[in-house]
Amino acid sequence: MILNATRRQFLVGTGLVATAAAFPAFAQEKPKLRFSAVFSEQDIRAEMMKMFADAIKDDFTFEGYYGGNLFKQGTELVAIQRGNLEMGNIAPQDISNQIPAWSILTAGYLFRDAAHLKAFFASDAGAEMKQMTEDQLGVKVLGPTYFGLRQVGLRVDKEIKTPADMAGIKLRMPGGDAWQFLGEALGADPTPMAYAEVYTGLQTGAVDGQDNPLPNVENMKFYEVMKQIALTSHLVGFDLLTMSKKVWDEMGAEKQTKFQAAADAAIDFSTEKHLAREAELVERFKSAGLKIYEPDVAAFRSHVQEKYLASDLAKSWPEGMFDKINAL
Repeated sequence: MILNATRRQFLVGTGLVATAAAFPAFAQEKPKLRFSAVFSEQDIRAEMMKMFADAIKDDFTFEGYYGGNLFKQGTELVAIQRGNLEMGNIAPQDISNQIPAWSILTAGYLFRDAAHLKAFFASDAGAEMKQMTEDQLGVKVLGPTYFGLRQVGLRVDKEIKTPADMAGIKLRMPGGDAWQFLGEALGADPTPMAYAEVYTGLQTGAVDGQDNPLPNVENMKFYEVMKQIALTSHLVGFDLLTMSKKVWDEMGAEKQTKFQAAADAAIDFSTEKHLAREAELVERFKSAGLKIYEPDVAAFRSHVQEKYLASDLAKSWPEGMFDKINAL
């Protein structure tokens, strides 16, 4: 009796173990998508990604990593290419490091506003640029994530009206040739510095200023260590919601359609929230004691575009692309 009971218990136990072992396999049927971004979890774009994750939850397990906690700024693209990451928030400047033709999309005063940016990526010209990333990098661009017009914020009192007034200003810019060139085109002395170090850099005087959209200035509390913001609006700030082309191809057409629709809806949500936040922050920063004013934007635009068009960067731009973008 004892032997039979033990045998029955063993058989039942074995069945339970086998059943339990089957559950993890069942749970893992949904592919895991790890997403890496340098922006913080308080950023509007983090809300965007949570909205996106909810829309795809029936088909994928989404894991979001923010604040550069999984991959540092500028390394996400290579991580996707190596198969170490499925999705990432990628700066167009990082793509231009590998595809020089993409440097046109990093040029100052190229896009007029968020609507112009969206129109470009939905156009045939935008499709041409996206196809380059698929063919040359193995990366699928789902869409541009607008995060505001980049403005010059300074810890010094010097008033900025034209690019000539930027002479001698140590302006923090992200690392990389495209970013450094933009800083030079603005008339400043560009200084590479990691995003997470900018607050301390401003506080200690290691840099005189930084260029970021107003929502970023709020999120990172840069306004606490600045005295003024010159509304140069020199760059429509955007990154790219990207993913591994291999993972994309494995989805199949039906899931791709749903996935792209989820990305489009989330990006539109983020864009609208950023536009509203930008409008609010001008008054909020003024109330906090910052001097905020518009310099001679026409002088900046003319100076910056002249620098780009005369540079070696322009030699790598696709023929006619500059005119196609301006015509949209």
